Formats: sequence, structure tokens, C-alpha cells
Amino acid sequence: MRVAIASDHGGFDLARSLATWLTGHGHLVSDFGPNPVISVDYPDYAQRVAEAIATGAADAGILVCGSGIGMSIAANKVPGIRAAVVQDVEHARLARAHNDANVLCLGGRFTSDDDGRAIVAAWLGAIYEGGRHDLRLQKIRLLEQHASAGDAEG
Repeated sequence: MRVAIASDHGGFDLARSLATWLTGHGHLVSDFGPNPVISVDYPDYAQRVAEAIATGAADAGILVCGSGIGMSIAANKVPGIRAAVVQDVEHARLARAHNDANVLCLGGRFTSDDDGRAIVAAWLGAIYEGGRHDLRLQKIRLLEQHASAGDAEG
């Protein structure tokens, strides 16, 4: 799987650890930075990963900041992105199975390397269930279209 990954300074160590682990498990990882670790603004890195997903350059994205929250907020501004902040394996599975989350956001200050690997493995291994969830995702797409139409009018 093609996985895009990025972090800010608060998630740098976990993101690098996950990138190495993913590569070791046969995934093609595109690391969008930062490099080296410096104080950076998370929206810049969230945008890079989100756009890689939205354009089809990557199949899945992983973003890590201090809490995961800022990255999620920023990534979700890109149409077609469903970024979920996840703190455990079950939430990771549900994010993919029920919400077809295409970007996983983690808190580097709250997630150990071992937990991060387990969360990523659960998320990547889960399969979107479709069915009753399809209508909900369609409603999200309509919200994005409505927001885009409003931007065009303004």
C-alpha cells in the first residue's frame, strides 16, 4: 500500500518510527516531513498528506502531531479527506470499517511506538463495511460540495 506520512515537531519521533515500521512491512512510504525536526506548523504538513490522498498519489495517510487533533482538523479541510484522531486499536478499526477514514491522526505525546504500530496495523487491516455506512458518507460528500459551492459564490 502507498502510505503518505508527515508530522510536526510534536509527532516527529513517532512518525519516523512508524515510517520505518511500515517500510519494513512492505508498504511504499512517502515521508512528507519535516526533516530535520524543527518547530513547524502542522497545517502545512497535513495539507501535503491530504492532497496526496485526494489526488490518488497515496492510498492512505498518517499524520502525527502532539495530540493528533490539529492535524485532523487541518486535513479534513481538503475535500475527500476523512481524517480520524485515533487513540486505540478498536477506534482505528472502526474509523476504517464504519467511516472509511483515509487519514489516520495520532498524538505523538500520547502514543507509544508499540501502540502506534498496533493502531496502524488495525487501521490498515480493516475493510470498509459499506452498507448502512454508504448513505452517511454520501451525506459527508454533499456537505463538502455545499461548502465548495459556497466558496465559489463568495
